Amino acid sequence: MIIDCHGHYTTEPQSLHDFRKRQVEAFERKAPLPSPASLTIRDDELRETLEGAQLRLQRERGTSLTIFSPRAMGMAHHIGDAGVSLAWSRLCNDIIHRICTLYPNNFIGVCQLPQSPGVPPKNCIGELERCVKEFGFVGCNLNPDPSGGHWSGPPLNDRSWYPLYEKMVELDVPAMIHVSASCNPHFHTTGSHYINGDTTAFMQFLTSGLFKDFPTLKFVIPHGGGAVPYHWGRYRGLAQDMKLPPLEELLLNNVFFDTCVYHLPGIELLSKVIPVDNILFASEMVGAVRGIDPRTGHYYDDTKRYIDQVSSLSEGDRHKIFEGNVRRVYPRLATTLDARQKGS
Repeated sequence: MIIDCHGHYTTEPQSLHDFRKRQVEAFERKAPLPSPASLTIRDDELRETLEGAQLRLQRERGTSLTIFSPRAMGMAHHIGDAGVSLAWSRLCNDIIHRICTLYPNNFIGVCQLPQSPGVPPKNCIGELERCVKEFGFVGCNLNPDPSGGHWSGPPLNDRSWYPLYEKMVELDVPAMIHVSASCNPHFHTTGSHYINGDTTAFMQFLTSGLFKDFPTLKFVIPHGGGAVPYHWGRYRGLAQDMKLPPLEELLLNNVFFDTCVYHLPGIELLSKVIPVDNILFASEMVGAVRGIDPRTGHYYDDTKRYIDQVSSLSEGDRHKIFEGNVRRVYPRLATTLDARQKGS
């Protein structure tokens, strides 16, 4: 199998965007929020948004299954308050569940968390439990900066995060580190804020001692780890100067990197610097970069092509990247897939 660990529902029906606009406007006017029950999206509308996009690209690119979550930019945790975030997150997660029910062989869910600036992360536990226990979701997206680019909240090693981490360990689900939209004009959302978030999270993990307290806690840092692989020597040196264990011992039992890197040299660097056991296939297709690279004639986000071209990777390495590592990092996914195989 070829499992894409990083997919977002970026082709939503316009009615969902319209609902969000009404919700935000009502909050700003201090008027009653619209009820999610007022939004009707038919199954055939969901199919229409997927058949010509994610499903078509799965077929064309040879991807077997996508771990699917709501649009990352759409989480917008800096908008509204905790109540708005919860209502919006529940609605978005419900839609992902419907998609996974319509296409169980193509998608499996990961949830958006109802984070909000200044609100303790433990507030997210209820929605995480609902999505994992009721919907069969296999993980969550965790925003290290709910402020939207101002980084005003506690770092990921702060103990206010611990109740959420405890629940993740109990449920045996990883989190993908994923910021949302930037409201800071210094940071373009996909061009810098995403990469900032990835890099910042890694450094917080490096300096935290978090994995002494949670030895089985797992995080996926997307977009190839931001700046991390390119500056691996810097991080090794910083750990050494701080009298910390080598990075392999300090972090790599718990931190993994995906392949959302949109050119072959980047994938070659990633696979050369980061151990193969810590690399998970991903494309984030129909995401931040949707165009065709004029140098290759192929879509930038067709990341499988790059992995196929890395001559230093063995077939065993490719199996780990495409399937084996994802099963290990997402144990609930492995359980679901094994059950399907037994039942077939």
